[in-house]
Amino acid sequence: MRLVHLSDLHLGFRQFPRQTADGVNQREADVAATCARAITQVIACAPDVVLIGGDVFHHVRPSNTAILSGFALFARLRASLPDALIVMIAGNHDLPRTADAGCILQLFRQLNMHVVTGGTERIHDPARELSVLAVPFAPPAANANGDAVMERHYEADPRARFNVLLLHDDVRGVIPDAAQVGDRLHAPIDPVDLERSAWDYVGIGHYHVYRPITLSHTATARPVPCYYSGSLEYTSTNPWVELREEVQRNGSVAGQGKGFIEHNLLTGEHSFHPVAPARRLLDLPSIDASGKTAQELDALIASAIDTAGDTLDNAVVRLVVRNVTRHVVRTLDYAPLREVRRRTLHFQLDTRKPEAAGIATATGAPGRRATLRDRLAERLQQRALAPGLDRDRLVQLGLAYLTRAEEAAAAALPVAEA
Repeated sequence: MRLVHLSDLHLGFRQFPRQTADGVNQREADVAATCARAITQVIACAPDVVLIGGDVFHHVRPSNTAILSGFALFARLRASLPDALIVMIAGNHDLPRTADAGCILQLFRQLNMHVVTGGTERIHDPARELSVLAVPFAPPAANANGDAVMERHYEADPRARFNVLLLHDDVRGVIPDAAQVGDRLHAPIDPVDLERSAWDYVGIGHYHVYRPITLSHTATARPVPCYYSGSLEYTSTNPWVELREEVQRNGSVAGQGKGFIEHNLLTGEHSFHPVAPARRLLDLPSIDASGKTAQELDALIASAIDTAGDTLDNAVVRLVVRNVTRHVVRTLDYAPLREVRRRTLHFQLDTRKPEAAGIATATGAPGRRATLRDRLAERLQQRALAPGLDRDRLVQLGLAYLTRAEEAAAAALPVAEA
């Protein structure tokens, strides 16, 4: 009994101004091409079950091109795997904000797929002795204090031989601090909620990096196979964090960490199938510009570009330059960078000024100038708090949020121009 788990296709994702000869945004075409390769690989695996974990489209109201691409992909999947159980749930990108608007994923019900958009649904497959609990994304309610809350009761079917849980959500402690706020959902799942039943497989969508989650059944201590399959392309708000996670956590080659999961419910055999991306995403080694003149920095940038060589061609590229003053940025020689931008789909020169300095302490002789982190910690130490609040925890969270904001802002910085 083999299943395939994929998620976060984000068909219709658009980025950068370049278009194909047919007038389609180039990145939208890239995503569609990568998804097509993934479907070809899924068909070659010939699984009994296909799980699609949400965010099929990037927008609630996708373009006609994206809808046609999606229908063609899943029509080919169904035609090639006529006997497979195919289950699709809605992610946060798929669901409209008003209940009366309808979800575009319902279109795929015409292909004899189980599409779950409006609430939890249990799907029984007696021939395979299988039960799939499908849980689409649902916005949390708010309690009396205005905090987001979500009641979660995921129970396996004791009558089924195999029990699978499919959901689109944020598991607490998984998404790294450097990810942007938009990558987090309002009420993350407590892993304990996934350990109460003896699941044979838990497949999750939303986080864009392949990631196992260590779980064990509360009653028996038996390991519960639980995985984020990750996305099929680099479509998140901060793809550079994904690159780093894929290399450091999964040991992937940079830019080659996307794919889908194949899992055998009977034997527990598990494998991750990489899917080749449509184009390279390159994060060049960063440059420290401390004490450098504009001419010296020009030479370092030119060296970084020369070292990258042909890998830059048609790629999405970022080069981070740290500790560079505004004056130096204004006097850089941008002529060579215009040639690089012609070679790449997108080139981002990410210049970051030196750490903001605060005023010197007012107690005696001037000393080390306070950094932004110092100033934030000092303000939080002085802030009046309600009774019962942990000040040390407040400071810790404040500094963590500052780090996250700096990473997010840096990823979204515009390309510097002459």
